[in-house]
Amino acid sequence: MKKLFVCMAACALVAAAPPTAAADTWKGTLSDSMCAAKHSASKHGDNAKRHEDCVAKCLKGGGEHVFVVDEKVFKIANQDFADLKAHAGHEVNLTGERKGDTITVSKIEMPAKDKKTP
Repeated sequence: MKKLFVCMAACALVAAAPPTAAADTWKGTLSDSMCAAKHSASKHGDNAKRHEDCVAKCLKGGGEHVFVVDEKVFKIANQDFADLKAHAGHEVNLTGERKGDTITVSKIEMPAKDKKTP
């Protein structure tokens, strides 16, 4: 009888646990909180290297990583995520869980290059 009670209690706890949130993936730019969406083609032209350098300088100056999608700026909850620094200033596919205007990052990938047909 005691085993049955323990088993039923365990099942009740598992059933009452909230479901895990599903991660979503967005395509956007890893920027910094100082300039955020201002890192645009109008500011840096088509020179991606200047954009990366500006983001790095702003991060070094105390800014935090942010993710910009269609001019909407999202805070990043886990600033210590390993790939943030490596991809700062890049357009990326970012996977994570969003709560309001904050994303907890679980994966960052460079988007696949578009193949041109000959």
